[in-house]
Amino acid sequence: MKVCVIGTGYVGLVVGTCLAEMGNNVICVDKDENKLEQLRNGIIPIYEPGLEELIKVNVSENRLIFSDDINYGVQNSQVCFIAVGTPQGEDGSADLQYVYQVAEQIGKAMNGYKVIVDKSTVPVGTAEKVTEIIKSQTDEEFDVVSNPEFLKQGAAVDDFLRPDRVVIGSNSQRATEIMQELYSPFLRTGNPVIIMDVKSAEMTKYAANSFLAVKISYANEIANICEKVGADAEMVRIGMCADKRIGAKFLFPGVGYGGSCFPKDVKALLKTAKDNHCDYQLLQAADDVNKRQRLLFIDKILKKFGENLNGKTFAVWGLAFKPKTNDMREAPSITVINALLERGAKIQAYDPKAFDCAKFYFQDKITYSKSAYEALENADCLIVLTEWNEFRRPDFDKMKSLLKAPVIFDGRNLYDTKRIFERGFDYTCIGKQSYKK
Repeated sequence: MKVCVIGTGYVGLVVGTCLAEMGNNVICVDKDENKLEQLRNGIIPIYEPGLEELIKVNVSENRLIFSDDINYGVQNSQVCFIAVGTPQGEDGSADLQYVYQVAEQIGKAMNGYKVIVDKSTVPVGTAEKVTEIIKSQTDEEFDVVSNPEFLKQGAAVDDFLRPDRVVIGSNSQRATEIMQELYSPFLRTGNPVIIMDVKSAEMTKYAANSFLAVKISYANEIANICEKVGADAEMVRIGMCADKRIGAKFLFPGVGYGGSCFPKDVKALLKTAKDNHCDYQLLQAADDVNKRQRLLFIDKILKKFGENLNGKTFAVWGLAFKPKTNDMREAPSITVINALLERGAKIQAYDPKAFDCAKFYFQDKITYSKSAYEALENADCLIVLTEWNEFRRPDFDKMKSLLKAPVIFDGRNLYDTKRIFERGFDYTCIGKQSYKK
């Protein structure tokens, strides 16, 4: 099938590449010519395991091409995905200006029947507006469908190639059949294609991400109570997760969720609820808890070192909002590091993949260490903010020799509290008894 994907950000690049991997002819369109040239040469602007290899293979086989000509992309495709950014507006709503601009360009380029796919995360009612915009530009037949993405950063390629479900919001049988054909190679294991109306599909993405955000905030609330009463949040989590009604995922306490989806999607759904005069206490609480969780973690550090951090050096392990990605959007590290910098601290940070992104947020305000151990040199303590695998089993004796004092603030609960105390560390984590010298 001939496919056009407009937007080569995180979603568009994964979608276009994986569709090409299944034998489709895919044109990825973007207006940034420098970015397109890098992609043609195999230079990938994001870190996502497996993506770089797939791009190189499919470009070499001419199934995947990159172009800045949206007319060419639309006119040579049957299915056109809109995968441009929907950044958060000042009022929390999704900013749809790029979606609408692309809709207008698609309308002007139309040369026959097309299926227009809203792949970007957009509020309920967006497909109707996209339809109006395209109709104002063309007399050609088309259908607009909603096909929300459920890609986890760090596992996006696998999520797309082996999805647990595909949601298609369509009010047209013709468009539905084309979308089913497009996705059929990905669902040979029997996982479902779920067909629903367009508005329900638009809502499904926000409902799913917001529910996961609520689970994380709930886990953090329970962890905070555990600290106060002397319970172990990890043991509580294990006891909860054994209940099949609850499940094991997204119940790990820490310094809160981040990234490009959960914070933005929760706020967008809050705005939708407010605009439609709906009560939204649970969603608002999840957002509030997430913000407070970072502040509570900062307070733990300040209780140890005081408000004046002049002359203090902090090693930070992890800058990305989660492992296996270089994405720092809404990352807890931004809040924590800025709070320490404001109080006069020096930061020595290490992350396996996120340094280029970090320089956008911190410029030269922090030191970018070449290794995890280099970050520890002469630091007053270690702060763990991302649970990269390489941080899970470090050389603790080497750590002690490099730090000024054996102090760890662990925002991801990577270590066994009792064992690390026995190794001589002053250890503070989330939802468990802290072991202090």
